[in-house]
Amino acid sequence: MNVNPESRAGIVGWGAYVPKYRLRMEEIVRLWGFPEGTPKGLNVIEKSVDNLDEDALTMGYEAAKNAIKRAGIDPKEIQAVFFGTESKPYAVKPSATVIAQALGITPDTMASDLEFACRAGSEGIKSGIGLVVSGMVNYALAIGSDTAQANPGDVLEFTASSGAVAYIIGPSEASTAVFEASYTYVTDTPDFWRRANSPYPLHGEGFTGEPAYFAHIIGAVKGLLDKTGLTINDFDYAVFHQPNGRFPIKVGEKLGFPREKILPGLVTPYIGNTYNASALLGLAKLLDTVEPGVRILVAPFGSGAGSDAYSILVTDKVEEVRERAPPLSYYIDNKEYVDYAIYAKNRRIIMKIR
Repeated sequence: MNVNPESRAGIVGWGAYVPKYRLRMEEIVRLWGFPEGTPKGLNVIEKSVDNLDEDALTMGYEAAKNAIKRAGIDPKEIQAVFFGTESKPYAVKPSATVIAQALGITPDTMASDLEFACRAGSEGIKSGIGLVVSGMVNYALAIGSDTAQANPGDVLEFTASSGAVAYIIGPSEASTAVFEASYTYVTDTPDFWRRANSPYPLHGEGFTGEPAYFAHIIGAVKGLLDKTGLTINDFDYAVFHQPNGRFPIKVGEKLGFPREKILPGLVTPYIGNTYNASALLGLAKLLDTVEPGVRILVAPFGSGAGSDAYSILVTDKVEEVRERAPPLSYYIDNKEYVDYAIYAKNRRIIMKIR
């Protein structure tokens, strides 16, 4: 296992942020006239909604601030910042620089915005691992954050939500969880896209499931197992990209994971699909609670399409840093329900003309 370069890097700190507003599925059903029980198959109860003064950038900042608290390092030691999103507030202007400046990281740092649908945050983690292992940086900050868009009345509106997660990548000896290995599986599969100047994405119905989500996650996980010699039984938990509450369980079953290894990291039923934060929030939920020594499989996915698979081993240090920042459960439980009108206003589906 130690022959893999990833084993020289790990997660030094992690942080999450989820807006407090929630929209119940019944509100969408009521407004658009969906048949009763329409969202039942998605296994989603409600979804998080950003406030008027929140966007992917501000949520990413909050998550990153929590990650730095847990890491217990001077922000100046972070020499790379990656911001993964598909809903950045500026068409041309990096969000990574704003977050780096606000956190006191600049100017001795590199900073980049990344885009690969829901996988861009994971790309940031992989890039951070490479930079740390090569010795080019001491620490790297990777953020996944989205105010996920959905065409009003489209089935995507049931799940598309808002949230952020951040990870500080550093040397393995200082880490709360070590990357044992990783594997990436990518093809050109057009299952989901949004052209320039289009406000909402489109999804290729027949491509969304088997040829996109399932084929790529299974390909990445099998590649990881072949690379490491590990088996499904070697993992205590598994976290997959969570476009809804059903797909992660189904892909786990296809791979041979029992539900009890998947459910502890499943967050979409309670906050919806946070896109770039989706699978990585599931990992954060586990790091908030699991015992040292457990091995976690994490497989984010991004439409277009690609998946990363990571083998992560939790260390004793995880218990030292947990209480330094709010757990994900705090943000999930701290909620206030809004109706569709407030949701539409906050999401700028309806706007006042001045």
